Amino acid sequence: MTEETPQPHKRRVRYSGRNPRKFAEKYKELDPARYAGDIEHILAKGQTPAGMHRPICVGEILSILDPKPGEVCLDATLGYGGHSEKLLPKLLPGGKLFATDVDPLELPKAEARLRGLGFGPDVFIARKMNFAGVLGLLPEAGGGFDCVLADLGVSSMQLDNPARGFTYKADGPLDLRLNPGRGRPASEMLNTISAEALEKILFDYADEPQAKEIAQAIKAALLPVTTTARLAAAVSDGLKKLDPKTEDSLIKKALQRTFMALRIAVNEELSVLDRFLDILPWCLKPGGRVAILSFHSGEDRRVKKAFLKGEDAGIYSKIAPSPMRPSPEERRGNPRSACAKLRWAVRSDKPAQ
Repeated sequence: MTEETPQPHKRRVRYSGRNPRKFAEKYKELDPARYAGDIEHILAKGQTPAGMHRPICVGEILSILDPKPGEVCLDATLGYGGHSEKLLPKLLPGGKLFATDVDPLELPKAEARLRGLGFGPDVFIARKMNFAGVLGLLPEAGGGFDCVLADLGVSSMQLDNPARGFTYKADGPLDLRLNPGRGRPASEMLNTISAEALEKILFDYADEPQAKEIAQAIKAALLPVTTTARLAAAVSDGLKKLDPKTEDSLIKKALQRTFMALRIAVNEELSVLDRFLDILPWCLKPGGRVAILSFHSGEDRRVKKAFLKGEDAGIYSKIAPSPMRPSPEERRGNPRSACAKLRWAVRSDKPAQ
């Protein structure tokens, strides 16, 4: 009689508990349809559930764009699709909403979510493309759009997922690309850039007051800065070496500005925005409305300048006299909206030059 070969012991999969900390284990937040009560509880606390994005200034945007049945509109930065979800019913019957996004990971999810809400390809057309190329949509759109929305912020899905490298709050590869299939990640850029060039990025793209010190600290890091944790440590250690009494709140602000500046540089966001603002008049029908949400001064300055220039040239008949801000209630309920600025313009009947 032969003895049976003993089977290796299998460890039970460890249960992560009711409130898992890892992004991939947040089963309730990442499947909001099954856990509506939990999601409402998270939202009520002023927090954004993992893998979910809360659209900002929805009421203000709907009032500005005033979408009507039969009109053709564009959501130039689809993201989670929160704004599109509110715009689409206003366009029915007979209208269409085009939506663009460069993120190949999030675009299919947003499209599937909106399809699940009943918006078929006859009314909702999604395209993976940069919004600097929306002139290519004009033949499909009947020559122009009645209203255009551009939300320039990074979505919560991108921020919350450590694998994308957008946040210093969790360790992950230092990537920061909106489209992981194009360009080079931030880690590669940091390996080749000079301290002087990095200082300029931090100052120009994030108004970082200690740009020189942070740039030098990053370049002087003992280990290659290949992960979000290593970048955060380099910035934090560098500032504390300058002044051991540096408050944590100041380090947090410096980290936010550093990650934002690198993200803008990696994705060439400001040059893309400049191109979009240049072609925008050609994309709007006479009387067409545009609303742009920006999240830092570099973006807002460009939008303001383009709208003022267009008004002076007679291309825009009206522009926002000053930026609109989220209400105090929205800022309390959604802290990620705090730095948002909303500007708008109305296309005149004058042909674009």
